[in-house]
Amino acid sequence: MAHVVVLGAGLGGAIQAFELKETLSAGDKITVISNKPYFQFTPSNPWAGVGWRKKKDITVDLDPVMSRRGIDFICDGAAKLDPDSNTITLQSGREVSYDYLVIATGPDLAFDEIEGFGPDKFTNSVCHVEHAEISGDNWEGFCANPGPIVVGAVQGASCFGPAYEYIMTIDTDLRRRKIRDKVPMTFVTSEPYIGHLGLGGVGDTKGMLESIFRDRDIKWITNAKVDKFEEHAVHVTEVNEDGSEKKKHEVAFDYAMMLPAFRGIPAVMGIEGLVNPRGFITVDEFQRNAKYPNIFAIGVCIAIAPPVVTPVPTGVPKTGFMIESMVTATAHNLPKIIAGQEPTELPTWNAFCLADFGDRGVTFLAMPQNPPRNVTWAAEGKWVHWAKLAFEWYFIRKIRKGVSEPFYEKAIMKMMKVNKIKS
Repeated sequence: MAHVVVLGAGLGGAIQAFELKETLSAGDKITVISNKPYFQFTPSNPWAGVGWRKKKDITVDLDPVMSRRGIDFICDGAAKLDPDSNTITLQSGREVSYDYLVIATGPDLAFDEIEGFGPDKFTNSVCHVEHAEISGDNWEGFCANPGPIVVGAVQGASCFGPAYEYIMTIDTDLRRRKIRDKVPMTFVTSEPYIGHLGLGGVGDTKGMLESIFRDRDIKWITNAKVDKFEEHAVHVTEVNEDGSEKKKHEVAFDYAMMLPAFRGIPAVMGIEGLVNPRGFITVDEFQRNAKYPNIFAIGVCIAIAPPVVTPVPTGVPKTGFMIESMVTATAHNLPKIIAGQEPTELPTWNAFCLADFGDRGVTFLAMPQNPPRNVTWAAEGKWVHWAKLAFEWYFIRKIRKGVSEPFYEKAIMKMMKVNKIKS
């Protein structure tokens, strides 16, 4: 009997446990460890950040779900991983041993790397549902006394989609309240151009998103390195293509939300051969670590080098479709490895995003994620808003039921057929 531990229970970790339950033998044991008692549907956080969702709407209690599937669940944070002894020390002091480990923790949020940054300082956040609910409460206060807004992503950020979603959702909400005319809006980003998204753009996302920004009277600063935040201003250095200083900006705000850079969680930081200098897990084409072949990693916590160096550092996003492919490959490779065979299943690492803007949205598909690509497609319209709502409903339902079906793949194949996209 093998004991497989899944560390983390977000979008990747939860479905990883469900899929392993289908592929491992009946005698194998699965344990999920998470520092939170619930699953949160992170793509809905921008809605929570304007009060359109509450925590209860986009979370699922994990203990009963895991129990029904015969999966052990431990609600406790990881304090230290010791890969040489195959043990995880939890924050409570408890030690958990494993035969195989799947790391699916997501990232640590590096707010502390910039002065004045973060939800306990001068900016709001939609990275966690708790942050987003506080942002939603703060949003109501802002709307009672509106002023300038800054939204975007700082240097080293890798997940740009939520920043675009949030500023557009804010715009939609302000127009519904009839106070948009009182709110100057600026998008500040480390991307070399609007629509880069950490992917070098997908199709004409540059032209598409620039056009939408112009239509919605949103100004922007790209190639931006944030120097510090003050209570009502962000100080930014805009750089040239060679990285040299182009211009200093001091952008005033009464409400700000910027996405931070990510790094690995403290429990794995500095483990030689397991992580890179930022603490991200290094993996091979089978999601397996080279030095510790009984450790796999999926999702945001893995190391992926940017395909092109940008003037201001940007990371590579890991979208839901990509994560689901990592999960499925790992779920099918682990039983083979336990049986003494070699892994054969490869994740696709395709990217798909539904960016909702509150009343319409933009979607893109990149296969594979990094260029050159076999498929590049982007579109916009009201249907994207409705598709995002459907994704939210279906995915939360999937977690509540403990279902292991490849949801993203099915939905995307159907969308490609409807839109006559050739794979």
